[in-house]
Amino acid sequence: MVALAYAPNNPPTGSVSAVDALGGVVRISSGGSYGTGVLLFDGRAVLTAAHIFKDPQRATVHFETASGRQSLVSERIIFHAGYDAVNYNNDLALVWLPEAAPREALRHGLYRASDEIGQRFELVGYGRPGLGDTGIDRSDSGAPIRQQASNQFDADVGSLTSQVNLSWAPLAGSQLLADFDNGQAAQDALGRLIGRSSTGLGREEGSLTPGDSGGPAFIGNQVAGIASYTATVNRGNIKPDVDTLLNSSFGELAIWQRVSHYQQWIDQTQRAQYRDAPTRADEVSTTVIEGDRGTTLTYFLLQFNGLRSEPQQRVSVDYATRDGSARAGEDYLPVNGTLVLYPGEDQAVIAVEILADTRAEGSENFFLDIFNPVGGRFGEGVIRLSAERIILDNDGAMWG
Repeated sequence: MVALAYAPNNPPTGSVSAVDALGGVVRISSGGSYGTGVLLFDGRAVLTAAHIFKDPQRATVHFETASGRQSLVSERIIFHAGYDAVNYNNDLALVWLPEAAPREALRHGLYRASDEIGQRFELVGYGRPGLGDTGIDRSDSGAPIRQQASNQFDADVGSLTSQVNLSWAPLAGSQLLADFDNGQAAQDALGRLIGRSSTGLGREEGSLTPGDSGGPAFIGNQVAGIASYTATVNRGNIKPDVDTLLNSSFGELAIWQRVSHYQQWIDQTQRAQYRDAPTRADEVSTTVIEGDRGTTLTYFLLQFNGLRSEPQQRVSVDYATRDGSARAGEDYLPVNGTLVLYPGEDQAVIAVEILADTRAEGSENFFLDIFNPVGGRFGEGVIRLSAERIILDNDGAMWG
């Protein structure tokens, strides 16, 4: 009844329009099969689905950016320890790259709020093309093409279990569902199955087909979901699927692993891969050598010295880089987002990529600001903290 299938059906034009904007969405090949993934904000980690890997030790990540194509073989692959292939639970993996991704590849942060249901999102992947009326185009044998489409999150998959007899057991709160609507009530799967009537975006909607596995669902520029599987679900004589096949046609369901639910695993797995990251204040370096190729990471260390009101309380701050004499996009890659300290954590690093070049330009500086503390405070009257980094130029006699 349920099969793995994943890439936008009914795409607007069949391919994306802005290659540079989507260069962080990558194709991942492993053991003769392939899926999709998304580059995270530090330029070293690619988030994807666990089930795409035929070889659990090795994968190749293929980038397409405005400057061309580039492939990197994984340094390591880290699977979620609770991955359950039978029930599609915890279907996540992180691919760690041996060097920085191409600088043109867009880096993405995580969508951390739990208000995804009802929101429109953009799905991107390398899946098979097709149309909602007829499903996957099985005659297509061309090279995988990156495509995008839209849909809206309709439900938490776990919420269906009390009303529909599913053949698998999804973890409550961990998977987001979007049914594939065509504007007709007959194919409104959730409307017919559980009385949650909505034809969403109608014929503007897309779904998942084989090859999209591991691909991102974006709310804004943040990753809210990772493509996991599709399903066709019936209840008695109620059969919303436009045909009798599981082929990504109208009336079927598509499911993403919910990033907000898994943000702790993603954050802590990513942080654990950093080499030479400071763990104490006296290990923090306020200078970084620019380098001649790729990018170099510089780390900002956030420490929490207070007491949590509850043992399971999270502490967070928002952060953003700010230009000094160094310019974002020229000397470093700008970042902004939210850093969360989870229960048991009192410190963590924020990584920023320094852009290498071969120009003699002298030392330059930039700043990282942190603000909006939640679960803690900076001190009386303080609304922002800032730290400086100096980029040391190694391309001329001025460096020392």
